[in-house]
Amino acid sequence: MPVIESKFKASKFLHNGHFQTIYPYFFRKVKASPYKRIRIQTPDHDFLDLDLTQNGSSHLVILSHGLEGSSDAKYIRGITNHFYQNKSCDVLAWNYRGCSGELNHSERFYHASAIEDLETVIHYVQKNYSYKSISLIGFSLGGNLTAFYLGSKGKSLPSEIQSSVLISTPFSLHESIQKIKSSSLAPLYSETFLKTMRQKVLEKQKKGLLKHLDTQYIKSLTCFTKFDEYVTAPLHGFKSAQDYYQKSSSIKLLDNIQVPTLIVQAKDDPFMPHSCFPIKQAKRNKNLFLEVPETGGHLGFMTVKNQSFDFWFEKRACEFLEEVA
Repeated sequence: MPVIESKFKASKFLHNGHFQTIYPYFFRKVKASPYKRIRIQTPDHDFLDLDLTQNGSSHLVILSHGLEGSSDAKYIRGITNHFYQNKSCDVLAWNYRGCSGELNHSERFYHASAIEDLETVIHYVQKNYSYKSISLIGFSLGGNLTAFYLGSKGKSLPSEIQSSVLISTPFSLHESIQKIKSSSLAPLYSETFLKTMRQKVLEKQKKGLLKHLDTQYIKSLTCFTKFDEYVTAPLHGFKSAQDYYQKSSSIKLLDNIQVPTLIVQAKDDPFMPHSCFPIKQAKRNKNLFLEVPETGGHLGFMTVKNQSFDFWFEKRACEFLEEVA
């Protein structure tokens, strides 16, 4: 499908990608919907924590959060509340390894193409519930993870999975990191994520894991590429940070996606270079619906309604899933 015209219109004072990115991350307040926490085991004897919010629907949405996010992230809570209040579907927000508030047991963490954990979650749902249909929604790094899973599976995708939504997705990892580095707010954006990434490595060292890593060097890492070179890549079987970025970028798999998939990317997203706007792929693949609002930042898409901020992507995701159901 070609690029579709976006109906998202923000007030003029909200036409700033940095504000759209920063305000919701630091200042948005969202109450959690009623949910049940479920812990499941992974094939390699680790665990994943899942938060399931149920309305009694036969349709389940599985949410995959962004880098250093969790089921408690404000954008996850917000869209969960939207689905719950509209009683449109059940929602399962899963936490990547080490992201649920408790460190995972193994040395490994998660990464942008770790689809085996998403598969574990989907297999758990298939075995324990009787949902007639499943939709996947991925945010930021979770968007890349979701796209990587859909593209890798292609026609072998489980039949229950019928649609997906990808929001603010870094389809080309290296280029996205370079875009962040070039930003005037690069220190803020980098340190916001790397602070907890370093902390988790150090906490694992205290538990007797990752002893081969140099503690002082870990503390000094203030660059995504250096962190991925020293920690992410070797810990997860990649030769280098560049090898990780090349092999884990989902841009090369978008042509293989077989279910209707909405892609929402803001033109002023401070993390998104030109290569993260898959216009050619959307034109080639009838299942891709690319929507590019003028503004929205990274996981923002705020507008004003009734003297408060309203988050358009929540309604848009729900609307799309209903359209293609």
